[in-house]
Amino acid sequence: MDWNKGHVRETMLSLETAALHSARDHYLDYVATARLDRTETIENDEQAQAEVASDLAEALDDTLDDYADKLDRLRLIDFGPKSTVAEGALVKLSGRYFVIAVSTSKFVCHGQELMGISTMAPIYQAIEGARAGETVQLNGRDLLVEEVA
Repeated sequence: MDWNKGHVRETMLSLETAALHSARDHYLDYVATARLDRTETIENDEQAQAEVASDLAEALDDTLDDYADKLDRLRLIDFGPKSTVAEGALVKLSGRYFVIAVSTSKFVCHGQELMGISTMAPIYQAIEGARAGETVQLNGRDLLVEEVA
């Protein structure tokens, strides 16, 4: 398939930006519920709920950082043509398409379902450096590298 990898990158950037905005909205919601009105008497259950909300907000803060890091990484990756599996490659592996960049949920681009995987993923360790037509092993299973772009 003839891929416009610039379009793939832009699609990934758009989806990850939307996820960042959604996570930020959730973060702000939790932060708002974690605040107590100190001018009124605070009930024990209100205090407990505020503490839980504060813990969730802290966890979401890490998520915001993860999305920001993904966006920065996507902007830096060379999505130029590849002949071997490397960062920036688009790979068809046993019938499924992967973008070697950052981890993502499944998404559709050019009418194909794709999924982003990072170079830290175990699947990447198994396919790194492979060429189209080669077979690699992952967890005792043979996987065919059908295409590298």
